[in-house]
Amino acid sequence: MIIVHHLADSRSQRVIWLLEELGLPYEVKRYERDPATRLAPAELRAIHPLGKSPVLEDGPVKVAETGAIVEYLLDTHGYGRLRPAQGTEARRRFTYWLHYAEGSAMTPLLLALVFNMLPTRTPGLLRPLVRQISAKAMAGFITPQLKLHSGYWNDELAATEWFAGDQFTAADVMMSFPLEAAATRTIDVNALPHVKAFLERIHARPAYRRALEAGGEYAYA
Repeated sequence: MIIVHHLADSRSQRVIWLLEELGLPYEVKRYERDPATRLAPAELRAIHPLGKSPVLEDGPVKVAETGAIVEYLLDTHGYGRLRPAQGTEARRRFTYWLHYAEGSAMTPLLLALVFNMLPTRTPGLLRPLVRQISAKAMAGFITPQLKLHSGYWNDELAATEWFAGDQFTAADVMMSFPLEAAATRTIDVNALPHVKAFLERIHARPAYRRALEAGGEYAYA
């Protein structure tokens, strides 16, 4: 039995969704965030030294990091599904977006999360100064980067419905979290019609809806 160690409101939701798309049996072990810090509980350190999620167990095999888990599942249980054929342009695009999702897309989103939280986590006397610093960081670097990346997503999706080409692949599963997080917290999807349409398409997929039921409440961030 495949086991997914799943942290609430986290990127591990994508692993559950991929398992549903592949039609594989699995078990979810769900962990709740600390209500004050929003960090993962200490119990996850028993699963992985960094105490991070997702972690997937498949018999004696244990895999961490979402992208690595996606590649493992496609290699061992995919049988050619949800990944374009080797040597094709679609495969090159697939590999790019699979790694871009965590390698580039998440950086400005995480910075936005941190700088938006800083003023609320700062002692009262320092709060005005920290608020000014956060505002300058957002205006001078983070917001322009978010605009650049979201415009890039919209332009790429204008040509095809999916990131790797005309067919839905696991690259779309990987890209779901950055787009959902951005749409929830940082961008206006009404100004990005192809991003908005992509989100509507994935949210309508039966496997996506089943994954929500299996993983529990999901706040996209």
